[in-house]
Amino acid sequence: MGFVVSAQVIVGQQPSTSIDVPEGAHSVLQARGEGVQVYSCNAAPSGQKWTLKGPDAKLLDSSGQVIGTHFAGPTWKLNDGGQVQGEAIGNKASPEAGAVPWLLLRAKPGTGTGSLAGVGYIRRTETHGGAAPGTGCDAASDAGKTVQIPYSATYTFYEAKKE
Repeated sequence: MGFVVSAQVIVGQQPSTSIDVPEGAHSVLQARGEGVQVYSCNAAPSGQKWTLKGPDAKLLDSSGQVIGTHFAGPTWKLNDGGQVQGEAIGNKASPEAGAVPWLLLRAKPGTGTGSLAGVGYIRRTETHGGAAPGTGCDAASDAGKTVQIPYSATYTFYEAKKE
């Protein structure tokens, strides 16, 4: 589920270009995200700019059944109550034009609950669509406009290596 997860970065650090999961982490869940990336038009130093508000997507299992949702935070919440938030630590351009980047996110400490309590990392790959539009946020009169750009992505959740 390729949500343009706003790359919230720790001050003074830039996300890595690697989306490799740390050694020892193992996959515990894979889900397809299908929905939209929501952008708003806001003032920026160079004029108006589309800014990611967050994703609004369903999480689907391999048979296409809805198993949860993905929304701003970025947050993933499963139907069983499991939930986790992430922060981007790596990104790589999608091989598909107009698609949001592939990401590696670290679970924010203390946000994992239920079936996602042990998740240490989330990786977004196989993105389609979702990138901010190139136009429509050009004039001051565009301020406050929002757009929803369809996207999809694969989300893989990893449990960190136990020490």
